Amino acid sequence: MSLGVANLSQASEIVEVPEDVHEILGDFPDGSLTIILKSKEELDSRLGVGGVAIRVVSDNRARELLLRTGPLTATSANQTGETPLLDCLEAADSLSNPQHTVLGFEGSCEGGLPSTLIAWHTVWNSPESLNIEVVREGKVSSEEVLAWWKRRT
Repeated sequence: MSLGVANLSQASEIVEVPEDVHEILGDFPDGSLTIILKSKEELDSRLGVGGVAIRVVSDNRARELLLRTGPLTATSANQTGETPLLDCLEAADSLSNPQHTVLGFEGSCEGGLPSTLIAWHTVWNSPESLNIEVVREGKVSSEEVLAWWKRRT
């Protein structure tokens, strides 16, 4: 589960945002990276234990909504390990179960591939661990992320 935020200032209310996170997000397209960062306090375990996945959204309408509401869960429209569905009605149907119905509207997601998920070095609670880990490859390849990291270390 990840949290969508309007900007890193909003994220900093929930997680520790190192300066290098500002740098990487500035070097890749908006919304293409989701970064697991160290939470400032214990949150609902569904958001992660010690670390929370944060994605600065790219859609202007979503950004406006988040500025009004604060961070919201922002997850892929698929079950873990399955290909994300781009049709909104198909996605809602696949995420529904007998206990919970997910409502969908006609339309399609223009986003394409999901964001690339990165575990930032600060979530490991160890000063010796200064590496990042690509947890899920998406819009940005693992090679691009690791090359960026290598250039700055």
